[in-house]
Amino acid sequence: MISIQPALPEQAEILTTITLAAKRHWNYPESWIQLWLPSLTITSAYILKYETWAAIINKKCAGYYSLKYENESLWLDNLWVLPEFMGQGIGKQLFQHALERSRAQGVYNIKIESDPNAQTFYEKMGARKTGEYQIQIEGQPRALPVMEINL
Repeated sequence: MISIQPALPEQAEILTTITLAAKRHWNYPESWIQLWLPSLTITSAYILKYETWAAIINKKCAGYYSLKYENESLWLDNLWVLPEFMGQGIGKQLFQHALERSRAQGVYNIKIESDPNAQTFYEKMGARKTGEYQIQIEGQPRALPVMEINL
């Protein structure tokens, strides 16, 4: 049984652990993980500033998501699930919860800067690709899909 509840500032370290484990699941080079570490680290201040929800299963945090207002848009800033819980519908439940929270706030469009490996998941959830960010990491080109879902 999954319970989705507000994340607490003291859960920052476990949320960071979940983020890193999920990112490493895609077999990115460790040097890339280290470069991304500042943006993958969740702090207590972040949890206090942005709406963040945790998925709890048998008293263990299995995943989380966060919503962030930026440039007059609502972004799904994070959605991560521990690898051992992937494929069990937890990501879907977190995503649906994020949609419910958005509707409750009167927001009917969410933007997502997706990891390329998560694009298919978001498409299955009803999001569509509206663009992409082109970046380079250690000299290698990388395209990050920008997606949106209308509620």
